[in-house]
Amino acid sequence: MSTTQIVRPAGAGHETLYVLLLCLIILAVAGSVVALHGESREVTAVPSHQLDARRDLSAAEQGIYADLRVTLDEIHLLQQEQGALPTPEHLAEEGFAPFAQDASSVSRGDHRWQLRAPSAYLGLSQAPATSGSLLMRVQGSEPDIWLNRNAHLTAPSDLTDQALIAAGWRQVVAQFDAGVTRQHRH
Repeated sequence: MSTTQIVRPAGAGHETLYVLLLCLIILAVAGSVVALHGESREVTAVPSHQLDARRDLSAAEQGIYADLRVTLDEIHLLQQEQGALPTPEHLAEEGFAPFAQDASSVSRGDHRWQLRAPSAYLGLSQAPATSGSLLMRVQGSEPDIWLNRNAHLTAPSDLTDQALIAAGWRQVVAQFDAGVTRQHRH
C-alpha cells in the first residue's frame, strides 16, 4: 500500500512581509542619516559695495580675478628682488596672466594694465560688456580687488575705500560656504 502525502508549497506571504519590513527599516535609517547630515541653504549676503567672486562675477571676470590672486605671489617676489612693484609691461613679458596680451586676455575684456601710485594695478576693460575694469591694490598677502562695470571709466586718483565706493567701484570678496558648488542658477 502506498501512501500519498500532499506537500503544500511554502507560503510566500510571510517572506514578502519580512522583505518589505527590512526595506522600510533601511529607508528609515537612510532618511534619518540624510536629515541629520543635511546642510543648510543659508547664504550670507555681502554689503552693497561688495561683490561675491563666485556668484556675482561673469566667467571672464572670475578668470581675471583668479589670475590676479595667483599672480600676487609673483608680484611680491619680484617686488622683493627689485625693491619696487614690477610694471605691468614687465609682468606681461614674464607671461603672467592677466597682464600678458594673448588670446585669453583678449576674450576676457582686453584690459589695458597700468601701475597706479602707490601700490595698485588698474586694468581698464576695452570690452565692458564682457568684463568690467579691475583694480588690485597690493597690500599684504591677500589681494584687494575692485571691479567697475561702467563703460566710460577714467582712472581713479584716490584709491581709498570711500573714494572707490563713491566712484562706483565694488570690492570683490570670496566667501567659502559649502553651498557654493552646489548652487544651481536658473
